[in-house]
Amino acid sequence: MAKVMPKRRLENIGLGITGACVLLVALVVVTLIFMVAEQGLTTFFVDGFNPIAFLTGQHWIPEQNLYGALPMIVGSFSVTLLSTLIALPIALGSAMFVVEVAPGFGTRVFQPLVELLVGIPSVVYGVLGLYVVNAAMRAIFGAAAGTGAGILSGSIVLAVMILPTVTTLSIDALRAVPNEYREGSYALGCTRWQTVWHVVLKSATPSIMTAVILGMTRAFGETLAVQMVIGGVERNMPTGLLSPASTLTATLTAGLNNAVSGTEFYHALWTLGLILLIMSLIFIVIIHIIGHKGAKQNG
Repeated sequence: MAKVMPKRRLENIGLGITGACVLLVALVVVTLIFMVAEQGLTTFFVDGFNPIAFLTGQHWIPEQNLYGALPMIVGSFSVTLLSTLIALPIALGSAMFVVEVAPGFGTRVFQPLVELLVGIPSVVYGVLGLYVVNAAMRAIFGAAAGTGAGILSGSIVLAVMILPTVTTLSIDALRAVPNEYREGSYALGCTRWQTVWHVVLKSATPSIMTAVILGMTRAFGETLAVQMVIGGVERNMPTGLLSPASTLTATLTAGLNNAVSGTEFYHALWTLGLILLIMSLIFIVIIHIIGHKGAKQNG
């Protein structure tokens, strides 16, 4: 007969395994932050570049030893914000359709179709954007759009990419609203749309905001698809939504292929990575703040 392990010992083993997993994850996160910070701060503490000049400089020309990150920062925030503005109304409308209008059809057919978009590789979105969106920009705006590559094209592609994330999380947020809220609104004589607009959406606002921030995080860190449709021009500041530009991620991935380890250009690229890391951490903190406030409001 097999010997049964004492419960106390079994519990200690379980605690040890889970504790080791937590310690490993924490070690990986701390190591990653330390490595990126060490390389990124070398630009300022070793190479002697002014942090303010680096962040506000309007020209990124490594051949002339000019490293201004502002064009890429503007490009990243432009495509992130614009893609969110495009995707959010569609995502909210889709979520309301699935939860409030046609829950049967929405759950069985529409939501699975939306979730299929998550599995499409970024390069496919980039190819579609390159040959469809850019061509549409040329057809609509003519010579003003140039090749069609620009911030607007990148934003449209990103909007499609973040749409399933924002839609799915918004659906979950609306479903989490207790039915008692809807029944109370109907009892007061409110219509369906009054109930959805003034009761359901208001109650789900913290969770919807979390969905929006997660979508923005995805958009901010996207590389390949944006790189294919935005134009990849980081030398100067973008002048409009139709002008070619670049993002932090696009410049980082394109530059690392040609960067020599230990050079100023190499360190400057790591600094762009540090900026990306800081922005990601800020997004995560915002998500936790919104979630904490939502938990307090809902009791």
